[in-house]
Amino acid sequence: MTAAPEMTMNRVIHGAVRRDLDRLSTALGQLRDGDTARAQALERAYANLRTELTHHHEGEDTHIFPMLQRIGVDQGLLDAMESEHHAMADALTKTAGAMSTVARTGSSGDAAVAQASVVRTREVVERHLRHEEEELEPQLNAHLGSPEWKAVEKELRSQPLGVAGRFFAWLTDGMSDEHRAFLKKTVPTPVVTVLARTFGRRYYKDVAPTWR
Repeated sequence: MTAAPEMTMNRVIHGAVRRDLDRLSTALGQLRDGDTARAQALERAYANLRTELTHHHEGEDTHIFPMLQRIGVDQGLLDAMESEHHAMADALTKTAGAMSTVARTGSSGDAAVAQASVVRTREVVERHLRHEEEELEPQLNAHLGSPEWKAVEKELRSQPLGVAGRFFAWLTDGMSDEHRAFLKKTVPTPVVTVLARTFGRRYYKDVAPTWR
């Protein structure tokens, strides 16, 4: 029997990305014709997801991939990761356009177009996430605890309070029990709570009600 993959913060973030794309697709499929208020809420939720995913990948491009290059990870794999990031950025941009249209019109026809775009983007994103989890993570995991990785972690954690607060508010909104348990072991719960509730208030006001 193959052992379950080791849980990582990267996989927790990936779980939040998959969760949002899935519930966006479902919500668009259920949008009532003419419900512009709901459509606008979905556009805000999508914009937040796009921001979080972009920020995550910028952190990889700026800090993680250069570290892996320095320690000798195959350049072809790193080039593939970068290419996949570009493909995701293009897909996210196209979906943003479709979400903007349905937010303006509220029409069920435009919702169907936006849903199809979300599904296509989900496929592009999923290919990258699985590639990263299956091929890149094992090479990175071998260096967790090294001075090189600790330096990268320090950079990744050096975020403005508003950015960190929004991140934890988003990450924990509907996360699985497995991911919540891992997060509890990784980041002290009081820290997550204070950051999310104090500095992630805008998320709770503008995005979280979309999924209630």
